[in-house]
Amino acid sequence: MLICRKNLIFVYLNNSIMKPIQTGIASYGMSGSVFHAPFLDIHPMFELHTIVERSKDNASKRYPDVNIVRSFDELINNPDIRLVVVNTPDVTHYEYAKKALLAGKDVVVEKPFVFDVNEGYELISLAEEKKRMLAVYQNRRWDGDFLTIKKVIETGALGRVVEFHSAYQRYRNVVMEGTWKEKADKRVGLTYNLGSHMIDQAVVLFGMPTAVYADIDILRDGGEVDDYYNIQLIYPHVKVSLRAGYLIREETPRYYVNGTSGSFVKYGLDPQEELLKTGVSPSGPEWGKEKESEWGILNTDISGLHYRGKVETIPGNYAAFYDDIYKALSTGVKPLTDASHVLSVIRIIEAAFKSKESKQIMYL
Repeated sequence: MLICRKNLIFVYLNNSIMKPIQTGIASYGMSGSVFHAPFLDIHPMFELHTIVERSKDNASKRYPDVNIVRSFDELINNPDIRLVVVNTPDVTHYEYAKKALLAGKDVVVEKPFVFDVNEGYELISLAEEKKRMLAVYQNRRWDGDFLTIKKVIETGALGRVVEFHSAYQRYRNVVMEGTWKEKADKRVGLTYNLGSHMIDQAVVLFGMPTAVYADIDILRDGGEVDDYYNIQLIYPHVKVSLRAGYLIREETPRYYVNGTSGSFVKYGLDPQEELLKTGVSPSGPEWGKEKESEWGILNTDISGLHYRGKVETIPGNYAAFYDDIYKALSTGVKPLTDASHVLSVIRIIEAAFKSKESKQIMYL
């Protein structure tokens, strides 16, 4: 039973009162302002308690009642905060997640979770020792296009899936100055950034591959970090291809899937990120809905009849990530994105870079 009184929300669960979970965000850059704060702010079972901004006060303009602090240590040393979102620059994820766990906090860490599988095992072991939750922000499991692809496959409309192609195209031919995302570092680049999402989606659909073959490169003039990849995940009965680049100006299908009974092709991107960037609140009834012009095309046989037509895209819903986190924290079950599940993504990325260097298939 849920009781709301002004700004206070209480849930009666098994005859005990559950108060909103006090949550802190470690950074208020794009990740904090676009992907975390808006959803924590509207969720009835989380209270956005504290945000770290080292020098600016942008968060207070949108969230005037939220506590603003200048350091991560201030955040994790606050006894009122239970959940910490580690969304600092990628190379700090291991260090900051470890500090938060040692401080007794439950943790959501942005992708990529870590850059080294052994670091991942260490954090997972520490979370178990401290009896804390450790989850990874793999929010693109709740992209509308991916939810639709997953549903189409599950219905059997394609028969046995034999090919799965996922492509993410961007056109950014200029190397941005003054950002850590463009500075030479083997842990920074498109593969760890977008690859973390695309590999995670493939693992959700098909499980762990038996091997990996990858071409990873720097194609932009003056580039220092990888800005292109073509990763083949090798399974016994399905061909999986994941491709992304910064020099793709003409749109190609975001997904196409072939099976023994038919095909499904999907163009366009889930609209949630662009809406969030413009400041739209994710609380409306139409949230995550896609225009009909963006719906995918299914070509198959249904009950002996040929069908070719549009399939309405399931609305995307990043809020479902925090629904799942609340369920985990209130019941003790592991979240869908528990770090022990997501560590396979890091194993695959490590294998992809080894494949790139050796020009060989890497068996897992």
